Amino acid sequence: MTDATERLMRPALLRGWRRRCPKCGAGPMLSGYLKVRDACPVCHEELHHHRADDGPAYLTILIVGHLMAPAIMWAFVAYRPDPLILATVFTIGCVALSLYLLPRLKGAIVALQWAKRMHGFGARH
Repeated sequence: MTDATERLMRPALLRGWRRRCPKCGAGPMLSGYLKVRDACPVCHEELHHHRADDGPAYLTILIVGHLMAPAIMWAFVAYRPDPLILATVFTIGCVALSLYLLPRLKGAIVALQWAKRMHGFGARH
């Protein structure tokens, strides 16, 4: 089944990563840190029915864990820092990286749902 208005995956994902509307790329997708807008303020594309649920959090944990665990091991073996310093530095790093990735991954997941024409299960009342 082909649709006259094909939704390309790559541009949608890149727009979502930038937290922009997956359709036009001009309007902001999020109204706060993680709240998806009801509709794009520029092109008026409805976004309220896209639900990312726990996907962005899971991916954030997966990415941060796979990046930071080897880095902690490398830093410990190479520099032998005091454990409190190691824990402090990597705690701040993990939190900062998580805060950076979470809204971008949410935008990408919402954009993926938009590009694949996946809609949420419940309507807003």
